[in-house]
Amino acid sequence: MFDQIVFAGGGNRCWWQAGFWDVAQPALALKPRVIAGISAGAATACMLYTRDSAWVMRYYEQALSRNRKNAYWGNLFRREPVFPHYRIYRQALLDIYGEPFAKLGDAPEIRIGVSHVPRWLGARSAVVAGIVAYNIEKYVRKSLHPTLGRTLGFKPEFVRAQSCARVDELADLILQSSCTPPFTPVLQRDGRPVLDGGMVDNVPVGALDASPGDVLVLVTRLYPRPRMFTVAYGEQRRLYVQPSSKVPISSWDYTNASQMRHAYDLGRRDGEHFLTRVGALTDGRITV
Repeated sequence: MFDQIVFAGGGNRCWWQAGFWDVAQPALALKPRVIAGISAGAATACMLYTRDSAWVMRYYEQALSRNRKNAYWGNLFRREPVFPHYRIYRQALLDIYGEPFAKLGDAPEIRIGVSHVPRWLGARSAVVAGIVAYNIEKYVRKSLHPTLGRTLGFKPEFVRAQSCARVDELADLILQSSCTPPFTPVLQRDGRPVLDGGMVDNVPVGALDASPGDVLVLVTRLYPRPRMFTVAYGEQRRLYVQPSSKVPISSWDYTNASQMRHAYDLGRRDGEHFLTRVGALTDGRITV
């Protein structure tokens, strides 16, 4: 059941995925072979195979208790960063994955997506172009799988979490997949600037193997589509599940860790609803 799973990006909204997974995984005995993830969706996938969600929420409650703002504008005239997100996020990744890092060796293959910027654009211009394209797709087109990023020349790359030999390499990979200026600096991979993997596609089905079977796709924002719907891709059927309501947290809000619990709880409720809709395997396929 569900040989492959997709974790869309979404920053803090990905706590919805964690809640959904913590209900659905044990009930359905999910053991995917491949997980494709972008940005915080990739971070969530790695977390689910290394730590308990409750432990990570407690960690963030403590880590964010000392952060009062999402932007410290007074730092414009100092050497300190205006946005605290990169420092907090990187340290969190190191702390969360550090001790149990070896567990990823027994996890499914986790493919983490980054977006290489067009060679005809400089890093700063690419940031502007990418963010404009991303917001057009998100707010105007409401595209499930956008195309503007590729049209501009952004190219995807997917890197296995298991190819990281050390926890700092994994942290850097996830940060590259999450690279969203001004919350993070422009980052580089192999000497080339990269941005958030969502600049190409925030729902990274392009990382999947084309093998037959059922795929579970967990998105984190609402699209003008049914709560659950399927898309055929050759002999593969992709079951998309979206939240039942807007996930009650902002993607880059690092001031209120309690909202993570609300996002997680919504995911659990939606996971319970999902279990009432998912039928048994029939001829190797899921019924909903």
